[in-house]
Parts: sequence; structure tokens; C-alpha cells
Amino acid sequence: MDEKIRILKMIEEGKITSAEGEKLLGAIDEKSTKIEKEKIDGSPKWLKIRVFEENEKGKKTKVNINVPIAIVETGLKIGKGFDENLDSALNGVDFNDIMDMIRSGAEGKIVDIETDEGETVEIYIE
Repeated sequence: MDEKIRILKMIEEGKITSAEGEKLLGAIDEKSTKIEKEKIDGSPKWLKIRVFEENEKGKKTKVNINVPIAIVETGLKIGKGFDENLDSALNGVDFNDIMDMIRSGAEGKIVDIETDEGETVEIYIE
């Protein structure tokens, strides 16, 4: 944003013409669009939520949800309401934090919770 203000000040002060300023502003917009596209294209594609239950034989998968990143906000709400155990286990999870991690390109396990009932909740971004 500072670059745009500097360009506008240069136009105001007569250091560059309005046509030159327009070209510079266009170049800045192109650059930021390209960076944003690269960030999206290189970002993870799936949010995975797993709930495991501990039993005598070890861990058993109880809930297994894969949500495309493109619909993750809606998917998180659906997944949270999908199973009451998942809903209670995710009670302390801030979904805004998860969205921030996704937008920043984080990958791997981002949440690992063990409940009092012996369940494990894991959230991955892949």
C-alpha cells in the first residue's frame, strides 16, 4: 500500500505524469495478483480431521473427514456437527486460527487433542 501512496504523491508533486503513475499502479496490482495466485496454487489442498478411539486392540478410527480447502469454512461447520464426539473434542479449537494457518500455507498436523474419554482428534492440512 505504501508504494501506491508514494506513486500518488509523485503525481501530485509533478515528478511523474498521471499516465506514468497509472502504469506504475497497474504494475503493482499485477505483481500482487501474481503473488496471491502463486500462494493459492502452492497451498495445501485438503483439511483432514481424524478422531481415533483407544481400545484394547489399539487405536480405531471413529471419524475420518477430508474437506477440500476450497470449501473448508463450510466443511468445518459440517464436520463439527457431524459427530457429537467430534463437536465436544473440537470445542477448544479456534477455527479462525485454522483458517489463518491454511491461508499462510501451513502443512502437516496442526491440531492434536486427547480427550478424557480416550479419544484422539487430529487435524491435518495436506
